[in-house]
Amino acid sequence: MRMRRREAEAVCPTVVTLAQDPGAETGAFEPVVATMEQFIPRVEITNPGLVFLPVGGAVRYYGGEEALVERLAEGIEAACGPGALLGLAHGPFAAHQAAIQARVGVPYIVTDEAGFLASLDIGAIGREELADTFRWLGITTLGELARLPRAAVASRFGLLGISAHEQASGEDRSLRPRQIPEEAGVEEKFEEPLVNLEQAGFVSRRLAHELLEPLQAQGVAPHQVEIEGEAVDGTVLRRIWRSADPFDEPNLAERVRWQLRAWVESEGISGGLRRLQIAPVDVSGEGRQLGLAEDPVSDAEATRALIRAQSLLGPDAVLQARRQGGRDPADQVQWFRWGENEPAPARDPAAPWPGKLPAPSPALMPPQPPSVNVEWDEGMPARVRLRSRWEPVLSWAGPWRRVGRWWEGEGSGDRYQIVTSAGAFLCEVREDKTYLIGIYD
Repeated sequence: MRMRRREAEAVCPTVVTLAQDPGAETGAFEPVVATMEQFIPRVEITNPGLVFLPVGGAVRYYGGEEALVERLAEGIEAACGPGALLGLAHGPFAAHQAAIQARVGVPYIVTDEAGFLASLDIGAIGREELADTFRWLGITTLGELARLPRAAVASRFGLLGISAHEQASGEDRSLRPRQIPEEAGVEEKFEEPLVNLEQAGFVSRRLAHELLEPLQAQGVAPHQVEIEGEAVDGTVLRRIWRSADPFDEPNLAERVRWQLRAWVESEGISGGLRRLQIAPVDVSGEGRQLGLAEDPVSDAEATRALIRAQSLLGPDAVLQARRQGGRDPADQVQWFRWGENEPAPARDPAAPWPGKLPAPSPALMPPQPPSVNVEWDEGMPARVRLRSRWEPVLSWAGPWRRVGRWWEGEGSGDRYQIVTSAGAFLCEVREDKTYLIGIYD
């Protein structure tokens, strides 16, 4: 059951809210990945806590699937303690579902993959709204979905429906790896060793852009990338990250940042990072269908310009905004660095916020509101002085009483929306003076 935080706190005031931190999770998961690499060198990380291992050669080496899974479970438990869920199947989706069905210490090995997938609930596709629609149509298992004509599913549900039908049919994304273009990887060497994780996140965004831009020009995108870091002492560490969908710049930069944090916090990189390299391992032309109004060329140019601005001015100089709650228009905007994940809103935008100004909000809010001359006629604004001329007031609304934070020495004031032929303004009258606090488009 999903509840909003405010609802959960109302039901249980003592509840503790823990924010998810994928970077910390990647660091905690690093010892598990290192243990798996002792058995199977090629470990593909999808998310912190979920990895895929190609076991074809290892099965022959260890003498069978059961022997391999048993050795792997024993190794993880000896190094990291109990808790691992292991599933073995032919395709990644089926293997993931097998791991969900497994129990601690009891791996789940799929022998009949078609029958196993057919018995799963439709919710296994991982898309709640789509699964609810299928249930409404009477389709409750993956087997029932797989028996539908794929063309009919595609015409009704589009790309999401095709992906769900392929999963239900046991047809994971066909690798058919293409030839990796020469010099497709990108590398950054640091004259001063990189020790700051914040700087590492900035570098990862720039390298992700440099890696993906030429690949996109060739009509391909990576599903797997290898991240390689070299420490000052010469230690070289490598990890492969895998994604069912092609990596885009935010997702790739995020994975690189997680991995660097994991290496630093696990002391795999000591003394700082001397070199960072990202290279595609598997590329595919299976992208996504562009929307009618999408312009990827312009988006790429804008991204390039923003990255350049960050490199010249620093990460705090390029910001983006999101809406949050608040009574004042300035309080309803939350700023955060461009290229980073949106933080949780400091104030709930769904709260009632009594006393909030009616819509629309001003487009511009001066940080230091200047004073403005307003001529009043029996308590109503009549004229506004703009530079050297007086503009008559065409319409106005208000006042809205604003009670300041008296505990911090703020006074009260009355706010007015004033419209003239030169523009619309939000003004506040306090202590017999009028201040311009907002300008409307």
